[in-house]
Amino acid sequence: MGRIGLQLRATLENITRLRAEGEDFRWYLKLKCGNCGEVSEKWQYLRLMDSAPLKGGRGSATMVQKCKLCSRENSIDILSQTIKPYNAEDSEKFKTIVEFECRGLEPVDFQPQAGFAAEGAESGTPFNDINLLEKVCCLSFISNSNYLASVPYDTSLKYVPCT
Repeated sequence: MGRIGLQLRATLENITRLRAEGEDFRWYLKLKCGNCGEVSEKWQYLRLMDSAPLKGGRGSATMVQKCKLCSRENSIDILSQTIKPYNAEDSEKFKTIVEFECRGLEPVDFQPQAGFAAEGAESGTPFNDINLLEKVCCLSFISNSNYLASVPYDTSLKYVPCT
């Protein structure tokens, strides 16, 4: 299967650098077995901080699991160096925000949840623990003036083969 990139399209208003924050950020995915095609019923999450050994001492991956249907051992790994922020200039366009090394497990759906961070486009004000579970997220910051930023995102996320 190789490398697969997750692309996001969002409309950023008054914010920039929307990104997954920290090694404990949870990438909620539905995964498909590359051998038999079985798709997980429940959302599963991957975190950079997690590592499981591969069978036979061939290294490790973020997630290693045996398919419930065909019993094949599969793995998927988050490629940490590929995690990129979604910037104001990317607004309305699909952009790859992370890539996965897939060995038998293929992501077929993504559910953004909490753990995203961003900055005010002009002020640089940090916004932490943004929850994108709802399709529109509104952030507010009150100082000398009211500040409102919103992040409506496209739920038709794309997976693209990476080279």
